[in-house]
Amino acid sequence: MKLYTFEGDPGEQQVGVEADGDLIEIPRYEGDMLALIRDGEVGWETARRALQPSYQCYPLSRVQLLPPIPRLGKILCSGLNYRSHIRENPNAVFPEDPRFFAKLPNTVIGPGAPILHPGEAYQVDYEVELAVVIGKTMFRTKEEDVMNHVFGYTILHDVSSRYIQFRDNNETMGKNFDTFAPIGPCIVTDDEIPDPSKLRLRTFLNGEVMQDHTNEDWIFPLPRLLAWLSSAMTLELGDVVTTGTPAGIGYFRHPQIFLQPGDTVTLEIEGIGRLENPVVAME
Repeated sequence: MKLYTFEGDPGEQQVGVEADGDLIEIPRYEGDMLALIRDGEVGWETARRALQPSYQCYPLSRVQLLPPIPRLGKILCSGLNYRSHIRENPNAVFPEDPRFFAKLPNTVIGPGAPILHPGEAYQVDYEVELAVVIGKTMFRTKEEDVMNHVFGYTILHDVSSRYIQFRDNNETMGKNFDTFAPIGPCIVTDDEIPDPSKLRLRTFLNGEVMQDHTNEDWIFPLPRLLAWLSSAMTLELGDVVTTGTPAGIGYFRHPQIFLQPGDTVTLEIEGIGRLENPVVAME
């Protein structure tokens, strides 16, 4: 299933399931995707039952999509997890263990919402990432068990200010400008993607392909990433964990390419869909 959070009627946040280009409202959850995830099998069955003609239906093309989980808790992003991305960075080395950084709730926006550009000097860059939505609490979970804790998958755009990130190694600030984490367009439940290591990821900047790889290029597979994180901290339902970005980012291109006001960035992951956002100048 593809599950969305959206504004069907003005000011009314709703949760829906996609069917043939329409969104069918799941009224039980009143716009609360976390409640659906928390209900486990009951949530799944409620969403499945919504696939009936008697439920309220909205054309997908006419609604305002919101972040699938509007009130995110932890957002933990894997860094340097694609071999191609490490090879394009002359200063990078292959890590012995997964490495992560956090993105904060202020960064989250939904499909179509503007990425606020702070100015040319900040070197604003793009990164497509497959993101995992946690469905069951995890702590010190073994690699062979972690996939039982995955609810589904979405797309996260890890927007970055390279000037801040690489100046004095200030990754936390460089990754956490307001609007620097578009997420969406939906959550695809894990049964729809039986092997997340076989997906193709692409980034388009004003229609031109910037990144185009499969995540067979991962250094650390998904079970390793999640087990490593849960060895240190509790991962709770609704938390989001990303899996890194492949080669093609703007900073390591020759010449460099950075996002500018007026640009449109589209991220695409097969089996999930497309996440598109305009770039506008920060006032």
